[in-house]
Amino acid sequence: MADQQTGKIKSIAGPLVIAKDIRGCEMYEVVRVGKEGLMGETIKLVEDLAYVQVYEDTTGLKPGEDVVRTGAPVSVELGPGIITNFYDGIQRPLVGIKNQVGDYITRGVNVPSLDPEKKWDFNPIVKKGDDLVEGDYIGEVQESKVILHKVMVPPGIKGKVVEIKSGSFTVNDIIAILDENGKKHELMMKQKWPVRIGRPLKEKLDPEVPLLTGQ
Repeated sequence: MADQQTGKIKSIAGPLVIAKDIRGCEMYEVVRVGKEGLMGETIKLVEDLAYVQVYEDTTGLKPGEDVVRTGAPVSVELGPGIITNFYDGIQRPLVGIKNQVGDYITRGVNVPSLDPEKKWDFNPIVKKGDDLVEGDYIGEVQESKVILHKVMVPPGIKGKVVEIKSGSFTVNDIIAILDENGKKHELMMKQKWPVRIGRPLKEKLDPEVPLLTGQ
């Protein structure tokens, strides 16, 4: 049977919502629940049923309301602005929410984790023709007086630099293009990364000095 993008609420028990008729939903996929589009994560699948952990207050939800798939896992945005911001547990920016809806977090509020309009001064440290692999630095952003943000090639990406920009850009602007055997990779200052997947490491260093807490 074909996958279904929208299901219906079958039952509700506190933060746990069981959705029916949502075949094809994947484990840990983000779904939007109810009329207000509450954020939830699929934690169990049984045939065409999806057990959803809702990360907002479920008061007022009713059986029969829509549960909409997003096709993406719970992820965070990484880029300039993350260090100088305040977030809740699912990376919703508290200052941005206050500016939009006031002092209290409204259910279903959806504010970008990184300000899509703020411009940052990007200083490239690579040049056209350089060969890059994942994890290489392509430039720097002075995020604050003490934080120099390094912009990296995302995991799984490599290639030759065919375009690199300098100047003020938003986190959604293209600041570099890599060519991998004819395949173009457009790079921004931000990356989106699934929270349940560890970031790749080139080397893991063993600790040498213990942390003494006095307990």
